[in-house]
Amino acid sequence: MGRFILRRLLQVIPVLFGVAILVFSMLHLIPGDPARLVVGIEASKETIEIARENLGLNKPLHEQFLIYIGNVLTGDLGTSVQTGIPITEELANRFPITIKIALGATLFATFFGMLGGIIAAIKQNKFTDNMIMVLSLIAVSTPSYFLGLLLLIVFSLKLGWFPVFGIDTPMHYVLPIVTLGAQAMGLIARMTRSSMLDVIRQDYIRTARAKGLPEKVVVYLHALKNALIPVITVVGLRFGGLLAGTILTEVVFSIPGVGRYMVDAILNRDYPVVQGTILLVACCFVLINIVVDVAYKLVDPRIRYE
Repeated sequence: MGRFILRRLLQVIPVLFGVAILVFSMLHLIPGDPARLVVGIEASKETIEIARENLGLNKPLHEQFLIYIGNVLTGDLGTSVQTGIPITEELANRFPITIKIALGATLFATFFGMLGGIIAAIKQNKFTDNMIMVLSLIAVSTPSYFLGLLLLIVFSLKLGWFPVFGIDTPMHYVLPIVTLGAQAMGLIARMTRSSMLDVIRQDYIRTARAKGLPEKVVVYLHALKNALIPVITVVGLRFGGLLAGTILTEVVFSIPGVGRYMVDAILNRDYPVVQGTILLVACCFVLINIVVDVAYKLVDPRIRYE
């Protein structure tokens, strides 16, 4: 296990290096000049050149990239072109908000998705099964921004149950978490149902029932544990996707998280902010995949990592 984790951690290095190259290259291929945005559209050429020199944009691309990588290795993600605030400081303030929403959405989606999938599998081809599958299909098909606006109109503006925007109290997190986790909940429900149906037809499940074990013990102790491997895979991937997918949710609910920070940076051509934010999300995504691989072993001791 230790060798496996070390090997996976070493694999993170080339992945993140490739992400840094791709992001750096794509951002510099997009038309526009950050220096002009900093000093203003009507600024003179001399002023723009001075701004480009101060920002380091007058150097060749390969030199800019090497300087950026060197700073990243020392923990310095640079400074925002627009605000002049260190990116590490901004991310330290915003990332906890984003991780709370993504983690909350993952827990919400996992609990209700697995519960719905288990019930649907037990009630296969009955009304309950069909209803859960229809609801899960609706959840998967509904865009998060549309669901967020709908929840705001109904539960905030009409009923007044939840705040409209901000993230000051626990009540502020409810609608963003539901909005972000709805699609993942539908996907997990469908995957859980499919995996449970494969397991409950196995001979050892019939044997457990023949021995007179209670149905809850058969379902939740014997069947569910052996059906968790594909579900864990989906949950892990969805958590990484939710972490990157908070952008629309944070914009809809006016949440000062990493997603909204990156959107503003893209609109303002703030290269260092976009690079630092994407690198942070990519690092989290890779680490989550490692955690998922380790979780396989905890669920199924038969798995070996040689």
